[in-house]
Amino acid sequence: MHTHYLKKVLTARVYDVAIEAPLEPAPVLSTRLGNRILFKREDLQPVFSFKLRGAYNKMANLGAEDLARGVITASAGNHAQGVALAARTLGCRAVIVMPVTTPQLKVDAVASHGAEIVLHGESYSDASLHSQELQEREGLSYVHAFDDPDVIAGQGTIGMEILRQHQGPIEAIFVPIGGGGLIAGVAAYVKQIKPEIRIVGVQTVDSDAMARSVKAGRRIELHDVGLFSDGTAVKKVGAETFRLVRHFVDEIITVDTDAVCAAIKDVFADTRSIPEAAGALAIAGAKAYVAREGIRDRTLVTIVSGANMQFDRLRFVSERAEIGEQREAVFAVTIPEERGSFRHFCELLGSRNITEFNYRIADATDAHLFVGIQIATRDEAARIAGSFEQAGFGVIDLTDDEMAKSHLRHLVGGRSALAQDERVFRFEFPERPGALMRFLERMRPDWNISLFHYRNHGDDSGRVLVGMQVPRNSRTALREFLDNLGYRYWDESDHPAYRLFLGQEA
Repeated sequence: MHTHYLKKVLTARVYDVAIEAPLEPAPVLSTRLGNRILFKREDLQPVFSFKLRGAYNKMANLGAEDLARGVITASAGNHAQGVALAARTLGCRAVIVMPVTTPQLKVDAVASHGAEIVLHGESYSDASLHSQELQEREGLSYVHAFDDPDVIAGQGTIGMEILRQHQGPIEAIFVPIGGGGLIAGVAAYVKQIKPEIRIVGVQTVDSDAMARSVKAGRRIELHDVGLFSDGTAVKKVGAETFRLVRHFVDEIITVDTDAVCAAIKDVFADTRSIPEAAGALAIAGAKAYVAREGIRDRTLVTIVSGANMQFDRLRFVSERAEIGEQREAVFAVTIPEERGSFRHFCELLGSRNITEFNYRIADATDAHLFVGIQIATRDEAARIAGSFEQAGFGVIDLTDDEMAKSHLRHLVGGRSALAQDERVFRFEFPERPGALMRFLERMRPDWNISLFHYRNHGDDSGRVLVGMQVPRNSRTALREFLDNLGYRYWDESDHPAYRLFLGQEA
């Protein structure tokens, strides 16, 4: 029932268009996890994804008449590029139906191969239904993104290569799951050759159709799917992939967005390449597996499945990676709105690095701070919160709060009637412990900080915006303070955007 997949994988036609992607060690991540981590670099394929393997194998096995009529598919992007490249190689027409949410990078890449693009629906499943209507209307051959034996076999060549490239013991192979074509192919091959190797699927918590289906014993259709990992945003998995996953896959791990962002950073640290979210899923799953099992000195293979990352997503990825690595804790802290309390707050932090600080004077009694703090372990966040509480400060741990991480951190501030005699300066602080305390210690005690914003950007210097309430008769002293501080600064008190959004009414 399943053994025919061995022959299908061994005879799959993929190397007309695909390369045998390298299986590379990840020394930085391996050292940190205490296990040997290997990256199967499918992000190095001609379309920066494994998807061309299955697409080409399916199309190369079509008859001449079917190819002459042309092909159609639905895809969130990477399969589309595979079909488009295969169609150009085989000289046939290709129509690609893509969700309207598909990154423009992928849309442009598909168009560059000469395929006809139809944008329809919010997810892969919506696009798939529309593509089936077009197929019947125009008589095209359908190339499914995952639920087809030839597509599955094409993806299974990755498993064949892994076993050839690493012939020593392997604890587990971690595979991202969308519709299930990749893991079905890899598992169907590997488990029949080396059944002792664990096959572990990885999904995001908000696109976990396969995990839910396996648990329920039947295919479950999700009402909505998360779109951060757009390459795996599938509402309903395939019938054939579900059958193979149930038979061959050992377990499925789910991870959140922050963990995926951290995994993207991990791949970059070892390769200087940036995978897309779906491309880093396997790494996030391997990290969760190691943390859960407490294993050491094992070999774990992770499939880096794609690198079609939108450039403008990198800001979000960078923002969330520290939390995903459990290296940043985020708090809302309430301290008395009085001189000296801010300095006391900073003293409690000691030599810890502050990753972000947002504050705007708004209340005569209490000051509300939004602060990010670098931590070594997740339980350190609780100790920090405890020290704030012992000092009499109100504290809310926002480290796992999605609204706070995505929105509140950017909305702290506004006009304040209390911000009289305010002068605003932009500083470059040296990115080292003690830089903020040096600033506070040199301020005159009768000056009050009324605005503060800082976010660590990984540079040698930190960019800081500070509002200070300085009486008009102290402006000479202010100038001396700024000149003697030793930090680069710019006076932004007359900046039109500051006057519009934060400054006092004229």
